[in-house]
Amino acid sequence: MKELKEKIGKNVEMLCERYPALESVKKEIIEAYFLLAESYKNGGKLLVAGNGGSAADAEHIVGELMKSFKLPRKLDIDFTDKLVKENEELGAVLAENLQGALPAIALDGHPALSTAYMNDCEPLLCFAQQVNGYGSAGDVFLGISTSGNSKNVLYAAITAHAKGMNVIGLTGAKDSKLEQMSDVCIKVPQNETYMIQELHMPVYHCLCLMLEYEFFGEN
Repeated sequence: MKELKEKIGKNVEMLCERYPALESVKKEIIEAYFLLAESYKNGGKLLVAGNGGSAADAEHIVGELMKSFKLPRKLDIDFTDKLVKENEELGAVLAENLQGALPAIALDGHPALSTAYMNDCEPLLCFAQQVNGYGSAGDVFLGISTSGNSKNVLYAAITAHAKGMNVIGLTGAKDSKLEQMSDVCIKVPQNETYMIQELHMPVYHCLCLMLEYEFFGEN
């Protein structure tokens, strides 16, 4: 376990060595990690939302959490036995190929729901509606906004808190409304949109790596 914790800590150190500018948000990255880890330990999930490039980042994060990122994620023996018991032939394929997952949902990826809600209701509340539907107390909402003031993300953050969820913001350097609404806000030290996004990716990669070491590092 000690070795596992050291590996988790080293990921943050390696991040700051490769991206020295992120030294300024090292504390917030670690705080965000602990919020996420605690949620997953208690059976929670992550909801992620953003617009444009940040929507692509939301999908990217889900991809890293829902399947193997760097480490193997073998299923536990009890579950593999159940799969084979259900169907010996097909269950064996599932047991061999399914991977452990950290549940995460990107809220931009449901076009039928999104377009129906935006057509029938208030378009800026589309993310909030999904937080209302998917979210439970103890879950985490990660709002990605380079400005920190994207209204649809802000509405989702308010809804998340009302549901008893924690909120993590991922923004640029400027003070913002999302920062004020977040339990932890990682404000990367850039002001230009594309430069902010260039620093967002190593931040969330680091978080995903640390979570993977935490939950699958002993496999």
